[in-house]
Amino acid sequence: MRQLQRLLQLAKLFDCVEDVLVWVKDRDGLYCLVNRAFLINYAMKRPRSETRAGSEGVLGKTDYDLSPAFLADQFRLDDEQVLTGKRIVNRIELVGQPEGLTVWNVTNKIPLTDTGGAITAGITRRLDTPRQETVPGTEFGPVLAYLRDHYHAPITNQQLARLAHMSVRAFERKFRSSFHLTPQKYLRKLRMRMASRALVYTNQPLANVALNCGFVDQSHFSREFRRHFGRTPRDYRAYYSLGSDDAAPGTNPAAAGQSSIGPPPLS
Repeated sequence: MRQLQRLLQLAKLFDCVEDVLVWVKDRDGLYCLVNRAFLINYAMKRPRSETRAGSEGVLGKTDYDLSPAFLADQFRLDDEQVLTGKRIVNRIELVGQPEGLTVWNVTNKIPLTDTGGAITAGITRRLDTPRQETVPGTEFGPVLAYLRDHYHAPITNQQLARLAHMSVRAFERKFRSSFHLTPQKYLRKLRMRMASRALVYTNQPLANVALNCGFVDQSHFSREFRRHFGRTPRDYRAYYSLGSDDAAPGTNPAAAGQSSIGPPPLS
């Protein structure tokens, strides 16, 4: 634990970076460290009366205190996976901004270990920040940009390999090594997260959500969505509909059986 505390002192360096949000959560999903950019983002999303000065407004809270229920459930499922030792590497996703807009971010989450077991740490930053590489230090910047802009269309590994200037075999091997997922599984997860947002934030018919998120038809979409989230798209929309007070943590069966660590599995 002492070693971890010394290591976490380095996190203060991230206070100097304006466009990077950094956090550490314990096994129960409680925030135990956030950087300055995270605090600013949190404070700007809420009226002054709902926040307290400094990190007191965030520390000790969970994602269910800070985010819509459907996002908090997804974050908690991430945490359950990370607590088992898995990493989430360079995932592109839409993130809400204080001004009400959503922007594309690159997110990474890793496990940390102390004497009490594993905890989770994460970092996210804008994908389209001017004058920055999409993913510094990798060959996959053009690939992620293409996935971001064309996830709704059919995408083959051959197309992505050309963007990375690799053979298909080399691309598939290096992509899996870098992202801990195959290219097509990465794409499916991106489509699922985009579909979940569309179900909650829009009134599009299910067939339109399916086509707009890259599925061949509504039937295919429903099967894949239920396999991923444990609910049909229709049930997911009804459960997480904005304004509903019924949505509560721990009710989605998608995460059941994935991990016995920590609190009851959430999705």
